[in-house]
Amino acid sequence: MSNTLKIGLAGLGTVGTAALKRLDSMQMKFAEKAGLAIEVRAISARSKTRDRGIDLSGYRWYDNPVDLAKSDDIDVFVELIGGDSGPAEEAVRAAIQSGKHVVTANKALIAKHGNELARMAEANHVALNFEAAVAGGIPVIKAVRESMTANAISRVYGILNGTCNYILTRMEEEGLSFDACLKDAQRLGYAEADPTFDVEGYDTAHKLTILTSLAFGTEIESEAILVEGITGITPADIAAARDLGFRIKLLGVAKKTSTGIEQRVHPTMVPRDSSIAQISGVTNAVVIDGDAIGSVTLAGPGAGGDATASAVIADIVDLARGLEVKPLGRPADALVPFKQSEIYAHEGGYYIRLRVNDMHGVFASIATRMAEQEISLESIVQHKKRSKASEAEATPAAGKSQDIILITYETTEMRINKAIEAIKTDGHIIAPPQVIRIARV
Repeated sequence: MSNTLKIGLAGLGTVGTAALKRLDSMQMKFAEKAGLAIEVRAISARSKTRDRGIDLSGYRWYDNPVDLAKSDDIDVFVELIGGDSGPAEEAVRAAIQSGKHVVTANKALIAKHGNELARMAEANHVALNFEAAVAGGIPVIKAVRESMTANAISRVYGILNGTCNYILTRMEEEGLSFDACLKDAQRLGYAEADPTFDVEGYDTAHKLTILTSLAFGTEIESEAILVEGITGITPADIAAARDLGFRIKLLGVAKKTSTGIEQRVHPTMVPRDSSIAQISGVTNAVVIDGDAIGSVTLAGPGAGGDATASAVIADIVDLARGLEVKPLGRPADALVPFKQSEIYAHEGGYYIRLRVNDMHGVFASIATRMAEQEISLESIVQHKKRSKASEAEATPAAGKSQDIILITYETTEMRINKAIEAIKTDGHIIAPPQVIRIARV
């Protein structure tokens, strides 16, 4: 390598453009920090003529990112295209096979192909850095992979999607419906035109599988994960959580158990006075539980051009400094196969909201079904007078109804599911049950 680290950057969307601008405007500062000049030599994107607010004439242009990845004129290939296949995957593989270091913000790519790409990178003696793939500008990858190597990590969890956190925050603060908050998030650019990937929990799941591998030394496993989104959360649930002293957050949780690793993404009620409950708006937060450090919380901007570009550039500067680590924290061949903990054995408290016919004996019947599964109830509340938002959820043929809200002590997922199925067979429920896990973090 010469006295200049030569960069090829593919993908000039929000993050790519922000990274290119910052690399261009702060060359001297990065050279001082790294002891080596960092220079973007070539770029690639879908459109050469789109106005991005930056002069591109000084960079060599490649229509095909794979050709850029193979170019002899670069040392590092920065992939900001996105997607778990297609041009992004092809270009990353080409770069590694051509002996180029790779920096990427592509969580979908790492979640799906990370095990294989890590082996390829090691075999070709190049780095595969992906700090920007999880939690945007928060240096959580470096923290788990490098700074906490002296710890046995037992759990890692957090708020990993700013879109969902923004929606849940607005629902609580302003009493709005999910749909109203989603539309506003789209208007402000916090949510995509098709928000499914975010609001159904898949974005969080990709990020969590990466953290799981780093925390527990397992191969990445993106299939063995429970994923539930926030589309079913209603103003009635938000209000009930507030009354009970909780807030609802979409959490990704990875936990080591005696039988394997739990990986789950779902709405969770957390105590209002907990650190994770204070994370509002588009902010992300990750909590890491280690035996030496106890519990550490990292919070900050989880998305956005500048925040994510900051993480991309940090990876580049590490390479300029000569800092190279194993992509997944240890040699790929030393990663242990992922062993899934049975989700139905998961223990915790549960919030259950049941919309039932308002008639004699329903309350007692539900309590009996819970007792049959040895589920202890911390509280059971009847709501006969519902809000306008709750009324809107009722089916036209439901007639007079009421909400029954149950809060359980710790029990298993399996017992909860059996109890609810039994309650359904009794014929009292007139709307799908709402079940939200409670985490007393």
